[in-house]
Amino acid sequence: MIIAVASGKGGTGKTTIATSLALALPTPVLFLDCDVEAPNAHLFLRPDFEQNQEVGLLIPEVDEERCTFCGECANACQYHAIAILGKKALVFPQLCHGCGSCTMICPEQAITEKLDVMGVLESGTTKTGIRFGRGVLNVGEPMAVPVIRQLKKWMESEPEQNVILDASPGTSCPVVATVRGADFLILVTEPTPFGLHDLRLAAQVARELAIPAGVVVNRENGAYPDLDEYCESESLPILLRIPYDRAIAEGIAQGKNLVEVNPGFIQEFRSLFMKIQGLCKH
Repeated sequence: MIIAVASGKGGTGKTTIATSLALALPTPVLFLDCDVEAPNAHLFLRPDFEQNQEVGLLIPEVDEERCTFCGECANACQYHAIAILGKKALVFPQLCHGCGSCTMICPEQAITEKLDVMGVLESGTTKTGIRFGRGVLNVGEPMAVPVIRQLKKWMESEPEQNVILDASPGTSCPVVATVRGADFLILVTEPTPFGLHDLRLAAQVARELAIPAGVVVNRENGAYPDLDEYCESESLPILLRIPYDRAIAEGIAQGKNLVEVNPGFIQEFRSLFMKIQGLCKH
């Protein structure tokens, strides 16, 4: 089963929930930190990194001695990443999506491709036996999606039965790239007007992608009827409530996980997983 964990806004405890769930499940488990712009799940799971590889996009290079400047490549590019101006071919790497259309369509075979390194993939194993992978986007790179896509390809070569995907906050393209193809989406929120506003946006993503979803309420401190009413009206089950607790906050600040702060959470997260299994069968 592939479970993605997302949140409409940052700072809701999304990574805390994702890593706690991974620790509570029996192995084999594969955990992928897809928040490639600011990955931090390793701080809680503490894997020993064993492998790394550079990743990026294949960007076109034009051999102007062979190029006839016919413009076929520019016409084929939907992203305007290549242009012909007179007897000059211009390539804009920041716009390129690495589809390879220009290379395939060039009648003179004047275009080759080179790897434009955008980041790195790292993998390893935690002391509890969780297989761990993460992507790290290079500073200043404008597109996170290519790194996320290549990170998710590791799922195809891993035999793990359960996969946890930790998405970036928000509802933009990196989140969609992460959660697409998941069997279930956990939406982490907090009982505040801001948290509810962004939960609505995240729930819309789940509906658009037709992914069944449920809610985990973090830092609950008393009743917040607006949140419960919204979840009921949208048929979003509230799967777990994490209390607003000083001991939890202190533990998180020390790099501890929920199941380390309070071992009782192990059963809570196993029950959460069983609820998800039940919802996916309907």
